Amino acid sequence: MTIPLSLQFINLLAALLLLIAFAMLAQRRILSLINLFAWQGAVLALSTFVVAYTTSQHHLYYSAALTLLLKVMVLPWLLHRLIHRLNVRWDVETLLNIPTTMLAGLALVIFAFNLAAPISQLAQGITRGLIGIALASVMLSLLMMLTRRKAVSQVVAFLSLENGLFFAATSATQGMPLVVELGIALDVLVATFIFGIFFFQIRETFESLDITHMEKLKDD
Repeated sequence: MTIPLSLQFINLLAALLLLIAFAMLAQRRILSLINLFAWQGAVLALSTFVVAYTTSQHHLYYSAALTLLLKVMVLPWLLHRLIHRLNVRWDVETLLNIPTTMLAGLALVIFAFNLAAPISQLAQGITRGLIGIALASVMLSLLMMLTRRKAVSQVVAFLSLENGLFFAATSATQGMPLVVELGIALDVLVATFIFGIFFFQIRETFESLDITHMEKLKDD
């Protein structure tokens, strides 16, 4: 059975999405982490466009355009301005060293593919086989949130996790209703502004963005 060229291209983009998630997991420079997030958004927008063209789901064209605008242009620009104002460049302190983190990430990918196997059988559409990659991307982003100590890198991990969830929705159901997607996009944008204010409050209080300092707020 010959695999359609469009599906091969979608599989290639899905592999790139997973590769970028691994690169973000191993990245210790916050500036490079934000750039990888922008590339992840570009791959996500392109895959959504290809799915829209292949399945004739016209609302996905708007989703692809919204992803391109928000995840590739607006959010990276805001994050770049934020780290410039905070003078943050490196996230040198992680809860686990990079080799251990990568091994944990590999184990999560294997677990995600095994977990997604029965779900893929219930999904509809040509992209149902990509649910495993989408779930793996979500788990890698969650792992990055758990192993980072700087608040900025945790926010980037949160935004990357939302990318994985969006890719999962595209893979399983060819996307969500446009009204829902617009609502989620607005929530993400507002959350980024709130996180920015939160960063400045942490910086003014503790003179650092290391979230472990927040343990000082606990009662003895």
